[in-house]
Amino acid sequence: MYRFLLTRQWVILTLVALVLIPTMIRLGIWQMDRYHERDARNQLVTNALNAKPVPVEDLASPGHVVNSQERYRSVTAKGRFDTDDELVVRRRVNSNEEVGYHILTPFVLKDGKVLLINRGWIPANGAQTSFPKVPAPPRGETTVTGRLMPNETTEASGIKDLKDLPDRQVMLINSKQEAERLGRTVLGGYVAQTAPDPKGGTPELVGAPGKEDSALNYAYAIQWWLFAAAVPVGWVVLVRRELRERRRKEETSTAEAETPAAVG
Repeated sequence: MYRFLLTRQWVILTLVALVLIPTMIRLGIWQMDRYHERDARNQLVTNALNAKPVPVEDLASPGHVVNSQERYRSVTAKGRFDTDDELVVRRRVNSNEEVGYHILTPFVLKDGKVLLINRGWIPANGAQTSFPKVPAPPRGETTVTGRLMPNETTEASGIKDLKDLPDRQVMLINSKQEAERLGRTVLGGYVAQTAPDPKGGTPELVGAPGKEDSALNYAYAIQWWLFAAAVPVGWVVLVRRELRERRRKEETSTAEAETPAAVG
């Protein structure tokens, strides 16, 4: 009764099922790996945001590359803002998805080294063809708190580093490039300011990082594995249905053959 499994149709169907099962299992494993990766990154963000602030010199130094363990760590710095060499970073959006600038201001520490401070967002108010009017930072010596961030690169951000921009405008925040421009010793990475609050609420401070949604990856992994389990179940159901159909036809044929012919 199972000889039909050797027919071309059933051989193809069985081969497809045998290919689908490991493929779906592998897709489920891939989604679960993505879940664990995102969950680990979310935990790093949580740990960094909950850590107590430390002096920026404890984590950053000239040429230092901010790693994933240090990213978003709360740091403090004491010094003064240098608005003469201030820049704006183009095409940045605020919490309402409005396009504007981030204000990047050198912050001179007591030992003369420079820390780049992203003081927050301001609206573009028209074409970005000249240096905009920028709210002034506190004067004199001050203490700033913020989140330590790595240098921005095209590879990491997807933002193209355009050249020939209007004066004092950049596309990316990069301490190495700023060290060359300023001709000074600049700490690696930069700091997104969180305190003190600017007067009048402007510039708008950069919000805390959001967390990646890992729940979908977990759900997709379970879904793929359920699909993988359903394939052999479906194959068995089709085989049984085919058997029932063949038996029914065989019984019908037998009954017809045993029925005596009508006498004329």
